[in-house]
Amino acid sequence: MRVIAGSARGRRLKGPKGTNTRPITDFIKEALFNTLGPDIYNSTFLDLFSGSGSVGIEAKSRGASFVVFIDQDANAIKTIKENLAVCRFEGGFEIHRKDVFASLPMLRKRGFKFDYIYADPPFTEEAIFTRVIEKVEEARILKEEGIFIIRANRKTLLPGENGEFFRFRTKDYGLSTLHYYRIIGGEKN
Repeated sequence: MRVIAGSARGRRLKGPKGTNTRPITDFIKEALFNTLGPDIYNSTFLDLFSGSGSVGIEAKSRGASFVVFIDQDANAIKTIKENLAVCRFEGGFEIHRKDVFASLPMLRKRGFKFDYIYADPPFTEEAIFTRVIEKVEEARILKEEGIFIIRANRKTLLPGENGEFFRFRTKDYGLSTLHYYRIIGGEKN
């Protein structure tokens, strides 16, 4: 696992110890950021169920101005801190060891609005995916023209619309699928 592009390009990243995480492959991560394109520069990015922090770190490396990492696993938090140090990032990020669902209202209270939200919940809990969509919508922390991305097991069916969110793109990568959502009426022209 490595940083693919940007200021920390080529840096090797660690994965958390244990089997609680499934780090995103470099292939999927590269495809994700190719889809997001240069708009990542100067953006705000939320990495939910961060694991190794690989996705948020890639966003930071590509010029995101601020990244928030959230994971409740102590090993994941330790790994995120180590990976940020390897990349020599000293600011423009926050790390929270907290339940994702408890953290969303906290982010709202603090006035956060993100250009990009990436969620990579455990594949073993199928109901969690719809709950993530509902809770992110409820928190109202995605900017009007922002993009919300969820990585799910390819067999997991996610709604095309859920509240104010509509899915505008899906892409399969082996056993994983990336689902891209926007706020209805918030599409870029």
